[in-house]
Amino acid sequence: MTGTITIDALDGSGSFHAYVAEPEGTPRAAIVVIQEIFGVNPGIRARCDRWAENGYLAVAPDLFWRIEPGVELDPDVPDQFQRALGLMGKFDQAQGVSDIEATIKAARARLGAGGKVGVVGYCLGGRLAFMCATRTDSDASVGYYGVGIDNLLGEKHAIAHPVLLHIAEADHFVTPDIQAKMHEGLDDHPKVTLCDYPGVDHGFATESGKRRSEEAAQLADKRTAAFFAENLG
Repeated sequence: MTGTITIDALDGSGSFHAYVAEPEGTPRAAIVVIQEIFGVNPGIRARCDRWAENGYLAVAPDLFWRIEPGVELDPDVPDQFQRALGLMGKFDQAQGVSDIEATIKAARARLGAGGKVGVVGYCLGGRLAFMCATRTDSDASVGYYGVGIDNLLGEKHAIAHPVLLHIAEADHFVTPDIQAKMHEGLDDHPKVTLCDYPGVDHGFATESGKRRSEEAAQLADKRTAAFFAENLG
């Protein structure tokens, strides 16, 4: 079953909508799906639906609600891609993490006592997933081709729960020097696993469209499913 819920922001500034996909029967855990710069579009909703098919409660919050609520953009349409970049320029990432934290709390309330909640994000969402690992109590965090994580390595001491990062080796946003810094800073962290994907660019695991690389996407998603099964239930 799918639908929309309303979540109150932790700072009292208002409320935002989140897409929800519920499994049949009791959820094994919950997963917060963190959008790219393109909003909670069909690809993000499809991710939620697939997690629900695998027994998880899946929730995707509208993180751009303070700028433009309900935005849904297609990265393969040039003017929509440029519009997404403009929204990203206005986005407050600290507030975004706070809204994800509110979503985690809402998901836990739905699960009941002892329920675990993980996060998974893509692009901007991949960066925010890493920030959730250092700034929230998410039980497990996955980032796909997260941008600017090299600038967040000073927070790695705060990582208390498992983290999985998928790195596109041909990522034109996350260049080889940045990837090297990520490995240098995180390879020896007991809670962090980095997986590299040779020859694929940013967005390789998108649900559909020009950016998708089928073999790498399937491998990354298989690893993510195993990671959540191990760390969430």
